[in-house]
Amino acid sequence: MGAEQQIAFFLRELKDGDTWRRAAAAKGLGRVGRDEHAWVLVASADDRAPEVREAAAAGLGRLGVAEAGRTVLPALMGDQDPWVRRRASRAAIRLGLDGPAIVDAYTHLLGDPDRHLRINALDGLGALGVPGHAPALVALLGDPDSAVWGRARTLLYRFRDDPAVSAEVVRMAEQGTGDARVRALELLPGQWTERLCDALVTGLGDVSPQVRIAVAGRLFDVEATRTRDTLVGALEAERDANVAAALLRGLGRRGEERVTGPATRWLGDAAAGPSAAYALGAAGTRAAAGALRTALNDPALPGRTRAAAARAIGQAGRWDAVWLLLPLLDDPDGEVRVGAVDGLDARVDGGLRPWERRSVAEALVAHLAADPTTLWKTHNALIGLTEALPGLRHTADRTPSADVRAAALSLLDPHNVTDDDTGADLGRFVHALDHPDQTVRFHATEGLAHWLAYTGTPPRDETRLRTRLTALASDDSETAPTRAAADDALRALDESHP
Repeated sequence: MGAEQQIAFFLRELKDGDTWRRAAAAKGLGRVGRDEHAWVLVASADDRAPEVREAAAAGLGRLGVAEAGRTVLPALMGDQDPWVRRRASRAAIRLGLDGPAIVDAYTHLLGDPDRHLRINALDGLGALGVPGHAPALVALLGDPDSAVWGRARTLLYRFRDDPAVSAEVVRMAEQGTGDARVRALELLPGQWTERLCDALVTGLGDVSPQVRIAVAGRLFDVEATRTRDTLVGALEAERDANVAAALLRGLGRRGEERVTGPATRWLGDAAAGPSAAYALGAAGTRAAAGALRTALNDPALPGRTRAAAARAIGQAGRWDAVWLLLPLLDDPDGEVRVGAVDGLDARVDGGLRPWERRSVAEALVAHLAADPTTLWKTHNALIGLTEALPGLRHTADRTPSADVRAAALSLLDPHNVTDDDTGADLGRFVHALDHPDQTVRFHATEGLAHWLAYTGTPPRDETRLRTRLTALASDDSETAPTRAAADDALRALDESHP
């Protein structure tokens, strides 16, 4: 059957067929019809059967005659049947229809119970470059479907300079409820905080935990003493662990000493405990330090909380921090071991006391090989510790682990730290250039390049070394950083000759 015969058949079916035949004919006409047949489909848009109206809307979208679509699609977008509304809205988008009637139709669909229609309405408004009805658009920030509220948020950000949109977002941030208020607050830039301050303070008592977290997040940046007092009071009264955690983190960042009491009470909570430990460390009071010491060795506390206490003790840097943390490197809980390494890293960064350096260096070098789960964290904590170099040389020479050897070679790199025996590290770097592990070869090559630049001393077997470095620099199977390090080493070799 040719196209003309098909068209003739569909036209007859539209006139005389039953519901399903009329619907099939409308779909078929949309596929094979010509522009003039769009007006036939316009007539079918008044069909008593929703299946036919749906098919007519879909057919109009396919035929691409915008003027025909404009006459009926706005009405079909308000049809009582959701499938008709869905097809009509997609057809309007496909045809690129615009004008007040289309915008109004999309705006009405913003409140449709069908999520697909809310999505279509947002897509249509976005394609037209208009926000539609600002209150209806802002209300969708509270939609339970992420595909809906995500699109709404994108549109609102796009039209943030529109006075009506801006005013409605502010109204939602001040007076809204639940997720809609939270997301409205997220849309407003920081300079709005002062203007919203009274509403934010009131929001600390909101029934929604998410709102309380969001408003507190804005208030932490307010310098006023009265606001800080309000936040402390909110923490005292809070009973939700997630909200308490947010308040503890925020007040901890401000070094608020009054968190000591409530933070101590929240230490035992699995959700808020880590934030409580952080806040206690930031508070720095004697009572806070005592609570952290107790938490550190309390086996009843979750590992995450004890790990946070270890970090807090390291960051606070009190006189006994190192001696509290070193035993935790052997703790059976992996999270606690990680926290201990982080805490010692903070002490190294903060400046160890002279009598602490050797003990910390030796313990961390031993831990480097003993605990693969904290290998690179331990590596980072060792950077700059001259006292660790003898142990690192022993580790680089003896370890069977490629990862541990790579970490040890990296720490022997003269860019990190040097001692009187740095000159003897050349052989370690050269030997490791042929290691089967790529990470080891990279750190050996990089360390060699830095050693040559630092010492300015050409090696004895320079010809052989040049040959190996040239091979590394040109080997496509090597990583780009390794090839670059080999090039650096070759340049350093050239510069080592006067």
